[in-house]
Amino acid sequence: MARPRTISDEQVVAAARDMFLEKGFSATTAQIARRAGVSEGTLFKRFSSKEELFEAALGLDQRTTWQAELLDRAGQGEVRRNLEDVAMSIISEMERVVPLLTTVFARGHDPSHNTLLQRLEHPLRHDLDVLAAYLRAEIALGRVRPLDADLTALTLMGSLTMHGYDAHLLTPATRRLSIDQGRYVRGLLDLVWPGMAP
Repeated sequence: MARPRTISDEQVVAAARDMFLEKGFSATTAQIARRAGVSEGTLFKRFSSKEELFEAALGLDQRTTWQAELLDRAGQGEVRRNLEDVAMSIISEMERVVPLLTTVFARGHDPSHNTLLQRLEHPLRHDLDVLAAYLRAEIALGRVRPLDADLTALTLMGSLTMHGYDAHLLTPATRRLSIDQGRYVRGLLDLVWPGMAP
């Protein structure tokens, strides 16, 4: 009878994530297995390659609470407040995603040399789709003026991700903006909401 697993796949993935964040893609499977408390053979029984383990460790396909809840907010509450809440959630999510994306791009920006870029879905594609779908729903309800929902979602997401990169990749001395997250989100909506209001 096979011995039951004592270390879950989630624990292995968490150990891999820690190692990749520490050492980049140069972290070896032996180091990851040691960190996870399993043998390298066990690692390869669960994940067919280092690349597959790396993709699992990235967790870029994880869906967050705001994505699941945003469409249910259509027609509910104030649109601007809904967008502020989502913006704060996106900035918080950047704390998890930015370090992982830097590990991906450390292998290069050219998909012909960085095969991960060929296989990974755009990390913000789902976020953009959900945000645009929410805006379309609010437009249909007359709570947002008729506008290009995809372009508006891209504008909001671009600003939020730039803030996230600025906050998480640069040292305090080199940051262009040292603005509290709440102040940043309120200022962004002060700028864009007048063009969205019905």
